[in-house]
Amino acid sequence: MARRITERQRLALKLEHLSETEVHEVLDYISIMESMRRASAVPTNWDDELVALLSGSVENERARQAFEWESVRRRAERKAALTLSARA
Repeated sequence: MARRITERQRLALKLEHLSETEVHEVLDYISIMESMRRASAVPTNWDDELVALLSGSVENERARQAFEWESVRRRAERKAALTLSARA
């Protein structure tokens, strides 16, 4: 009976075929996932129920994600600019 590969093994195989730039993008994405996990894991000690409700709202989560994506985009642009200036 053939043994199936795990999701982690499948991911490792896919990573082997990525360029260095793509690997950096994947690492940036993982960084975003980790920071979002840390942000959601922090216990909230809000005294104000309205503030607590708004902090967990979908719009706020979208804003956090947009901010994270924007910071990743800026980092990628800086890396690209540095790469281009190093080649020149």
